[in-house]
Amino acid sequence: MNAPSPASAWVLEHDCAESGLDPDTVKASMLGRIREMRDSIRRGLSTDAPSITGMVGWNAKGLQDAPDVLNAPLLKRVQAYAMAVNEENARMGRIVAAPTAGSAGTIPGALIGVADHLGLSDEQLVMPMVLAAGIGQAISRQMFISGAAGGCQAEIGSSAAMAAAAVTELLGGSSRACVHAASMALMNTIGLVCDPVGGFVEVPCVSRNAFFAVHAVSAAQLALAGLESFIPPDEVVGAMAQVGRMMPLELRETAEGGLAQTPTGLAVTARMEGK
Repeated sequence: MNAPSPASAWVLEHDCAESGLDPDTVKASMLGRIREMRDSIRRGLSTDAPSITGMVGWNAKGLQDAPDVLNAPLLKRVQAYAMAVNEENARMGRIVAAPTAGSAGTIPGALIGVADHLGLSDEQLVMPMVLAAGIGQAISRQMFISGAAGGCQAEIGSSAAMAAAAVTELLGGSSRACVHAASMALMNTIGLVCDPVGGFVEVPCVSRNAFFAVHAVSAAQLALAGLESFIPPDEVVGAMAQVGRMMPLELRETAEGGLAQTPTGLAVTARMEGK
C-alpha cells in the first residue's frame, strides 16, 4: 500500500515541472491539506451545532453516535467523515475545497475514512492525494468543476472520480485501475443536477457528499477487482462535459429547479429572504 503508482509519480513530476517546486515541497503541502481535512472531520464530528440557516449541522455527529445497525463500520465512517466536513463548511468553518467547497467532503470521507479503517498514516495518503489532484486537473480541461457550469455532476462527480482514483492507489491498484476507478465513478454521476435549497450549499449537498464518498469507495472496489469502464475514461469526461453544456440553467446551481423549487424548498427560501 505504500508504493506510489506510476500515475501519481507522473502527476507529481509534471506538477513540479509546471510550478518549479521540488517534489518534497509539493508533498509537504499536500500533507498539510490532508491534516486540514482531518481537522475539519474532527470538528464536524464533535458538535451538532446548526449551520447558519439551521438546515444541517447534526447529521455527522448523529450518524457517528448512532448504533451501527448494518454492522458496516467502514460505510458508517466514510459517510460520517464526509458529512462532518460539509457541515463544517455550512458553519463557515475552515475546510479544504476538494475540488470545491460543496464537494469538500467526498475525498476526505472516502480516502481518510478508508485509511482510518485500515490503520494507515496520513503520510501514506500523500501520493494518492497527488493523483486525485491530477484527475481533477484532467477533468477541468474539458469542463469547469462547478455546479454552476455543469450541474452537480461536474462538482460531486469530479470529487468522486478523484476520490476513487486516490482510494484505488492507496490500496495498491495499478495506474490503469486508478484511472478506470475514476471513470466508473464519474460515468455514474452523469446528469446529476445542482439544486441547492435556498441557494445554500447544505441541502442536498451534505448528504450528497456522504453518498458519493461511498460511491467512490465502490468504484475503487470494482477497479481493484479488475473491472473497467466500458467507455474509455477520456470519452466519459467528454460525455459529462457535453451533458453539462446541455443542462438547463435552472438545474445549474441557480436554485430555480429540482429540490430548491419544492414547496418546502420555496418556504425555506422565503424564510431566508425574510418574506
